[in-house]
Amino acid sequence: MITVRLLAVPKEVPLLRQAVRAHLGASASCEVELCVSELVGNVIRHVGEGTPVTVHVRRIGDGRTRIEVIDPDPRALPVLLRAAVDDENGRGIALLDAVALRWGVRQEEASKTVWCEVAGESATA
Repeated sequence: MITVRLLAVPKEVPLLRQAVRAHLGASASCEVELCVSELVGNVIRHVGEGTPVTVHVRRIGDGRTRIEVIDPDPRALPVLLRAAVDDENGRGIALLDAVALRWGVRQEEASKTVWCEVAGESATA
């Protein structure tokens, strides 16, 4: 498992993807990198730039990879929207929903964890 603690700012997202890729090696998938980016991007947009987050990425059964992003705002929950063609945003969770096998939110008193599970290379090849 890799755990990364960072401030949710746009310049950290490519570095986070790079760390995840280095940790997972050859089994790193575009889907995992996309989900990491979208989950941290949601914190930036909906909780606030500079929010401290903790990101966990680990392999679980059947070759799946689980991504968890923890932030300190239990109220700002992700919402699955169906964006219109000309909408400039609102596609992040729909994209996550499309590539992840499953996803959800775990609320605590002073934080929340948004998580998803992505199929491994063998499941998608």
